[in-house]
Amino acid sequence: MRTLLILLMCLPGYSFAAGGDDKGAPKPTQTTKSCWGVRVWDEAKKRCVRPKESSLDTDGLYGAVRELAYAGRYTDAQGVLLAMTDQSDDRVLTYWGFTHRKLGNIELANAFYSQAIAQNPNNILARSYMGQGFVEQGMPAQALAQWTEIRARGGTGTWAEESLRKALEMGQGFSY
Repeated sequence: MRTLLILLMCLPGYSFAAGGDDKGAPKPTQTTKSCWGVRVWDEAKKRCVRPKESSLDTDGLYGAVRELAYAGRYTDAQGVLLAMTDQSDDRVLTYWGFTHRKLGNIELANAFYSQAIAQNPNNILARSYMGQGFVEQGMPAQALAQWTEIRARGGTGTWAEESLRKALEMGQGFSY
């Protein structure tokens, strides 16, 4: 563990952004400002609607999931995830894992992360979130293995790599 901490301290520091490789927290939209429960803002209808009734495409629904998860509304985010047609999409699986981890369902979270990684071995966000969960569980060797994979897959300098490195240094994961 001491060698791990020394190795991580030698790496340059970076500023962090929330979520994947995005360069900041998701900008709050009407989904988190006006909608309650499992509802998303539908710009075409100018109101909050159930996700399946919305005109949002897959990327729009994914953005709503990310925004709700960032706001700590994990069960609402899961409701939006349920509305997504391709449940085997690695992004969907990643956010199923994230929301379950934040709700304390660690084994289920790891099962979703593993599925996401099986679908897309280069899903560095799933690897980062899984690694942060390992840190929270006191399993730094498993977290380090995910960090190493992220770097080996070209993720050096990304939010996914930086946040996992920081989690290893601090001994705790992030809330986003």
